[in-house]
Amino acid sequence: MQAPKKRVSKSRKNMRRAHDGLTVVGVSKCKNCGGNVRSHTVCGECGFYRGRFFISARKSAAAATQES
Repeated sequence: MQAPKKRVSKSRKNMRRAHDGLTVVGVSKCKNCGGNVRSHTVCGECGFYRGRFFISARKSAAAATQES
């Protein structure tokens, strides 16, 4: 099995890992209910997206489990 010939410096190691950092998720306010929503997704609170109502799978699944 191969072993490294030279030690990797801190600078080289950190440059290699430079793209591994976390990015901030874009969050905006829902225009219908005012809740926090990720960009380009249906609101989990009210089920609206761009002024139109869409049935949210999370909401309908939660409602089905409460009924049974």
